Amino acid sequence: MKVLAAMSGGVDSAVAAARAVDAGHDVVGVHLALSRMPGTLRTGSRGCCTVEDSNDAWRAADQLGIPYYVWDFSERFKEDVVDDFVAEYAAGRTPNPCMRCNERIKFAALLEKALALGFDAVCTGHYAKVIEHADGSRELHRAADWAKDQSYVLGVLTHEQLKHSYFPLAETPSKAEVRAEAAERGFTVANKPDSHDICFIPDGDTRGWLEERIEMTEGDIVDHKGNDLGKHPGANAFTVGQRRGLKIGKPADDGKPRFVLEIRPKENKVVVGPQDLLEVDRLRGIKISWAGLPLPAAEAGDEFECMVQVRAHADPVPARAFVTAETDDDDVATELVVDLDGPLKGVAPGQTMVLYQGTRVLGQATINSARSRDWDPAAVS
Repeated sequence: MKVLAAMSGGVDSAVAAARAVDAGHDVVGVHLALSRMPGTLRTGSRGCCTVEDSNDAWRAADQLGIPYYVWDFSERFKEDVVDDFVAEYAAGRTPNPCMRCNERIKFAALLEKALALGFDAVCTGHYAKVIEHADGSRELHRAADWAKDQSYVLGVLTHEQLKHSYFPLAETPSKAEVRAEAAERGFTVANKPDSHDICFIPDGDTRGWLEERIEMTEGDIVDHKGNDLGKHPGANAFTVGQRRGLKIGKPADDGKPRFVLEIRPKENKVVVGPQDLLEVDRLRGIKISWAGLPLPAAEAGDEFECMVQVRAHADPVPARAFVTAETDDDDVATELVVDLDGPLKGVAPGQTMVLYQGTRVLGQATINSARSRDWDPAAVS
């Protein structure tokens, strides 16, 4: 099999490429230049896609004796990930840029180019598993190491993309084993720290970064009953569940802290309230995709049982889901409706919900609304 190994410069992708070579595949390494500031250096575990990362990937490819290239995807990354991130915050939503990167860059733009060049699959260092059935259909499943499982951020992959996805770390029992293997192979990245935070905001100051790109206008902070509490410097920099940085001078009647319950960009208003009102029991999602073939029940619009996960490292919770389609002036709006068996806290529009059955990833949707059982947003005028 002719394999294009996406090499980020980290230990996982280096070992994944090495295992692809060991498996006898014809492997070519490629590093994606995503940053428009290639001189930027990593600081510990912050930042990625830097010159340092590119050099680390080249050294690993050189040790493996495979061809190595750097492909410039910075323009595509800016349009599909960075600009999307800004637009989502401007609309009062909280996006997950890693989901967009996997969806639009690593398994859309990269895979599209790989197939055009005659490759059979793209290999990455993600911890996830693709299972192929006798009829040729594929399913996406959690990795053996649940602590490192990355199936959540791969929930955007389609059945066609799964046919060309190769994850050599799927059965690895721990990250420690990957690092030990990298050390045995002599890779200099064996002890390189994992990248955290948002790669294009390496200093971790998301609010400050957004303030340079979104026009912030002072507006009202109100409580869950509509009472005025003060002013904010710009609603777009807040997110649901946020506690710090509200700067409300007037304490709550019960003395307990307040949390952001809702952001209303059109009104430039931030709604806050007690922590218990962050609990929601129904999610509605748009931009639905299925990781593999959809369940027959989902296609028929019938309810099906599942587990839902709303963050990369959150625990999944039991739920019941169904797909609904409403027609308005010949436009069909399709939504994934998920009723939770138990409440989730601090869920924001713009986040991604990924559905599971056991270890299998069913699919995903972008959360369009998340509602509390005990609070009606209409109470805030």
